[in-house]
Formats: sequence, structure tokens, C-alpha cells
Amino acid sequence: MMQSPVARPPLSRRAIARLVQLAGLFDIVTAIAPHRHGRMAMVAEFVPAAGVLTAHAATVVAGMLLVYLGAGLRRGKRQAWQVAVGLTAASIALHMVKGFDVAAAGVAAVMLILLLGARDRFTTIADPRSRWRALTALAGFAAAGFVLGFLEIAIRANRLDGSPGVLDWAKEAALGLIGLDGPVNFRYELGADAVAYTTGACGLLAGGVALVILLRPGSRRPQRGGEGEERLRELLHRYGGADSLGYFALRADKSLIWAPNQAAAVAYRVVNGVSLAAGDPVGPESAWPEAIGAWLADADRHGWTPAVLACGNAAGKAYRKWGLDVVELGDEAVVETSLFSLSGRPMRGVRQAVNRMRRAGYHCRIARQRDLTPGDLDDAIRAAETFRDGPVERGFSMALSRLGDPGDGDCLLVFCHDEHGTLRGLLQFVPWGSDGLSLDLMRGDRTADNGLTELMIVSVLEKAPALGVRKVSLNFAVLRSVFARAEELGAGPVLRLWHRLLMMASRMWQIESLYRSNAKYQPLWRPRYLCFPAARDLPRIAVAALTAEAFLPEPRLPRLPRRRRPGDRVEVAA
Repeated sequence: MMQSPVARPPLSRRAIARLVQLAGLFDIVTAIAPHRHGRMAMVAEFVPAAGVLTAHAATVVAGMLLVYLGAGLRRGKRQAWQVAVGLTAASIALHMVKGFDVAAAGVAAVMLILLLGARDRFTTIADPRSRWRALTALAGFAAAGFVLGFLEIAIRANRLDGSPGVLDWAKEAALGLIGLDGPVNFRYELGADAVAYTTGACGLLAGGVALVILLRPGSRRPQRGGEGEERLRELLHRYGGADSLGYFALRADKSLIWAPNQAAAVAYRVVNGVSLAAGDPVGPESAWPEAIGAWLADADRHGWTPAVLACGNAAGKAYRKWGLDVVELGDEAVVETSLFSLSGRPMRGVRQAVNRMRRAGYHCRIARQRDLTPGDLDDAIRAAETFRDGPVERGFSMALSRLGDPGDGDCLLVFCHDEHGTLRGLLQFVPWGSDGLSLDLMRGDRTADNGLTELMIVSVLEKAPALGVRKVSLNFAVLRSVFARAEELGAGPVLRLWHRLLMMASRMWQIESLYRSNAKYQPLWRPRYLCFPAARDLPRIAVAALTAEAFLPEPRLPRLPRRRRPGDRVEVAA
């Protein structure tokens, strides 16, 4: 039985995060605004001038950190709540020290009580690696600031009052990291300021970098044991015909979240704090709600933003029942092979390109991977690397990103040779159920004659009946309806503006050319959707999606290459 999404409490994490950010802005304003002279005179009786200035600076820093903590609090991060509690408690004292500001201290106290009362709402699991990375960054920058401050004092040893020892130098450098004066007195104010600015800046940098690392969204390595992989293949064998993207759930960089009864799974990858699923859940539609609920609960537990790329209509409705917004992302081109023909005026361009290539001696060979010899497979792997355009192959939601894996025996490969028998083009299709194919890998020699891709695709469509294939999924066209409707009579100004913006983006990402390359085969257009929690999450989701699809770079640690052994799979994407 599907459960509806849990209702938000009256004062949600989002509201608390906004209040904390407003409190941070209030701290900054009160630290910058001038105070009444009488109040400052009262404080001066108990606190030295240096302490008052330090309290002002610390209040500004605390306010800025509270503003930054808002994002972590919205995601329910326990560490963000702990830091916010510490900062609001410190703000009470800072407001009193910097100017006996009772009103501002009262606001901080109310904020502290609110945070303490809502502590049970901040339970997001922290990435254990972030704590050690934060401590390492804190220690590293603090040590650098300490060494720099110590060296600056040593350089000015002959311009110090008295004869402070090395231990006093160390105390001065260490206290400077937190904005306090030490036991060393400088003869010249410029020298004291230089040491204070160096150590103070390094101290702020250490704290800021450590906090950013501590609150940065965690990640997850792919979790797919042998049993899970076997179960996923079984579900694809039984239910894979429902979604042309189902086979791509076997990508090595995707994790799996299973329904409690193991009847369905959601394949996803965590990118920059976004739990990014692709396509429909794998399994019977009746089991989707449990799998979706488990995936959303996992994202909430870790503070990740859930999002779904390119799901179908039925899956979009299922995700919407769980509270996600759904918008159309584009259309998938699907060719029904029984209806495909090269005859007719609409197919004139494709027909001419195919005939021209065949007259030039180009010919195609089509075979399942399991039927290829080791030599054929090596040729395919070399061609995939040789013909690749650029250092990476883009793809996540609609790409398998490997070639030659022993488990992919049902994949269909198309080899295109020229009149001399030289391999000039390569396609790979993954299974789409028992009677369909979904285009995965497309490689071509740029020096080959024009029409190489058309010849390979048409060769597959013409041979499809003999292969038992009824439907073939080609490329995905982002926002296809904009291009199609912009060409119609009476297109409005908003639609024309969208069209211009997409044409500009096409210069970098070939959006318009992908639509044209699909449309010439006269396919059926099946809409695909984007699912997301709220509009404010779209920028984060867009960056994560572009990173996953390799349109944006993703930092990675370098790995030493190793010699490929027979039977190893070959990764052909980033």
C-alpha cells in the first residue's frame, strides 16, 4: 500500500533556515551600524578597545556563517544545526561585548531557543569523510597561518619591546589566528598590523574552508552487489520492454534503491548533493510506489535533493504522487520498424544519402555482441576510442558507457566498412525488452563520406524484422516541441524567444542538430519528463545533470592506468 508523503510540521526546516539567515543578516547590520556613545562608554569600563573591535569583527563573521548555514539547515544536516547553535550562543556574548546591545542579544537568544526546540528535525546523516577532511583543512590552514605569523615576528625580532622569547612568539601567532593579541609588543604599529592581518586572515580562511567542507553534500559510491545486479537483470528481462532506458540502469556508476519487497528498483547517482535518477523505475508498475518511497526516504536521510531525468509518462505520474513537480524535458524519437520505409518525399534526403554511400562501396555488418569474435570486439573497441570526438563521451541517462562487457551479449553492434574494407563507423544498441533496441553508442570517422550515420541506422531498421525487432529508440531531443512549434504559422513572441535561446545554446551543445537528425527518420515522439521537488532546486539539479552528462567537468583524482586483460570491459565514457 502506497503511503502519501509525510506532511511538513508547522515550522519546517525551510522556515527555520530562513530565520537563521535573517538572524545572520541582523548580526551583520548591528555590527556595522554605529552605537550610541553612552553605551560604548559603559562597555569600555570592562572591555579593552581591542576586545570591542574583535567582537565587532567576530559578529560580522558569525552573521556571514549563519547566512551560509541556511542551505545546510534546509537539507536537515545535523552538523549545520550544531554549528548554528554554537554561533547563535556566541552571538549573545558578542552583542554584549561589542556594545552592550541587549536587543540584538535577545534576538540571538530567541533564535537559540528555536534551534534547540527543533533539534529533532535535523537528523540528516553526515558523510563521515567530511569530518576528517574538514579537520585536515582546518589544521592545514591554521598551521600555515601560525608558521607565517611566527616567521613575521622572527623577522621583526629586533623591533620588539623588551625581550620576548620564542614561546611568546608562538603565543602571539597562535592567538592571532582567533583575532586576539598576544604577549608580544611591537615598536611600530605597521609590524603589529601585518602579523595580525596575516594570522587573522589565515584563521578565518581555516574556519571558513573547514565549514564549507563539513557542510558540503556527501556522495555515495555505487552500491550494486552481485545479487542486486542479477536481480536487476531479471527484472529487465521480464519488464524491460516498458522503458527504452531501462537497460541503462546497468551502468557501473549507478546505485540501486530497492522496494522493501525487492520487486522494483530506482537506479540513481549522487552528483553534487543531488540524488539523480534516470528513466523509469525498473520493475512492474504496481511496485513503483514502494521503490520511489525508499529512494526519496534515502535522499531525505542524507540531505540530498531528489531529481529524475527523462522518465516516461507513467513514471512521471507516480513521482508526482510522491510530491515531486513534473515538467516536460523533451521527446524521445522511436521508430516503429514495421512502418519504416525509405520511399516517399519526406524520406528523400535520407534515401539519397544511403544510396550515395552504397554506390561508393560502403556496407554494414550487423551482429549481436555474443556472436562476435574476439578480433571483431577488439576492432569495435579500437574504433570507439579512435572515432571519439573529444576527451570524453557525454551521456548518463541514455548511455551505457562501456563496450565489450561479457554481460552485454544481447547488445547489437553495427560495423560500417568502406569499399576497401576499412572500418569507418560503429553503432551500439542496447536491448529494449525482447523486441526493441535503444541507441547507445554512435561513432564515425570524420573523414568518411557524408551519410555514414544514415546508412548505419537505415541498415538496422531494414534488418529489424529479421532480428525480431519491432521498435528502435534513437536519440533524445531536448525541448523538441519548441523547435517544432516555432516553425508553425502564428508562433507567439514567447515561443520565438525560447527558440532563439535554444539556438544559441545549440552552438555549444548541438540541441537543434540532434532534433533535426532524429526528425528525418519520421519517428514517433514520446515525451520525457524532469521531476524535482521545487523550482528553487532547479539550478542545483541543472548543474548536477550537466555534470553527470559530462557537459560540465567533474573533478576526479588521477588513477594509474593498468594493462587491459582479456575479458575486461572497456569504459567508453567519462
